[in-house]
Amino acid sequence: MDLAPEPETAELALRTAAFVREVVVPEEERYGGVAAAGGDALRQRLQAAAKDAGVFAPHVSREYGGRGLDMRSRASVFEEAGWSLFGPLALNIAAPDEGNMHMLEAIAAEAQKERYLRPLATGAVRSCFAMTEPAPGAGSDPSALITRAEKVPGGWRIDGRKWFITGADGAAYTICMARTSGRPGDRGGASMFFVDADNAGMKVVRHIETLDESLYGGHCEVLFDNCVVPDEAVLGEIDEGFRHAQVRLGPARMTHCMRWLGIARRSQHIAVGRAADRRLFGSRLGDLGMVQGMIADSEIDIAAARGLITQACWELDQGRSGAQSTAIAKAFTAEAVWRVVDRSLQICGSLGVSGDLLLGRFLREVRPFRVYDGPTETHRWAIARRVVSRHVRSTEESA
Repeated sequence: MDLAPEPETAELALRTAAFVREVVVPEEERYGGVAAAGGDALRQRLQAAAKDAGVFAPHVSREYGGRGLDMRSRASVFEEAGWSLFGPLALNIAAPDEGNMHMLEAIAAEAQKERYLRPLATGAVRSCFAMTEPAPGAGSDPSALITRAEKVPGGWRIDGRKWFITGADGAAYTICMARTSGRPGDRGGASMFFVDADNAGMKVVRHIETLDESLYGGHCEVLFDNCVVPDEAVLGEIDEGFRHAQVRLGPARMTHCMRWLGIARRSQHIAVGRAADRRLFGSRLGDLGMVQGMIADSEIDIAAARGLITQACWELDQGRSGAQSTAIAKAFTAEAVWRVVDRSLQICGSLGVSGDLLLGRFLREVRPFRVYDGPTETHRWAIARRVVSRHVRSTEESA
């Protein structure tokens, strides 16, 4: 099995790596990895530079200015972009916009693509995806969805409260998941709606303080109160929102993994450099067995994560659901990335916990990934459930 990327993809990955190291990393260091500190001017400056370098929005189709990379091809490019916390923002492949672009290309009507996808793909606007709710609403279990959309003359009225909505502050529009039939706990009955930022019925209530600060637009609480949208604001079919969202969720888990793998590699690079240069107890730090063990374990984690991501992306490119492979890759990568960054900080000692290196910022950024896109425990539960169900079916069929 040849896992090497196509020559065109390999060349793009190399150019992305050079762009991120030469252009993006200095901006990241200038703002300490906090995107909001640079304001929208930072986003516009980085994205203009990415366009000039020919590395902008490689995931969208050529019709919308991209390269139409499949999932396997995205892996190597997104990993290089993820070398910096600001790399995905610069390439316009950061969450939640990247996942929204993927979904809109797949299920939006042509008029919706022109109105919502095209400006998003060019970087003219940002977006957000509003599904998560305060307890007892939708979270790890989307079927707990409480926010409702009721049919009114000419459109729909949405009422509910969302939170941890990434990028909501400053987004030109929200894709809101609301229940259009059934009750909380039902596996169906959800629909998605476009809500423009100037809709008087939608309000960003607050920024929720979180460990991570690199995702642009924050994690916000958003209120929908008598929020009326027209019929043409429906994305996909009524009551099919959960099914349509799967188009977004599986690939988005993998692109998160790709990006964070880049930060793991960056952290390992910093730690290895420190281990090679620092001398104590009469030898280099990197000659000590315990440090060598940490470096080796991080290399193993990085290689294993990349392999699982590649497998899951291959399945997605084949048109399979990839439910099991994406869950395995996400659960492993989220924890592996944390381990790599944590070991790297430990190897660097007091320098690692200082503000002189960004490892402390990286550690805060990667920790929430074990919760975002489904907590590791939820994925483990789903993985085990599928394995047991498969065994039961196999036993019954052979009986």
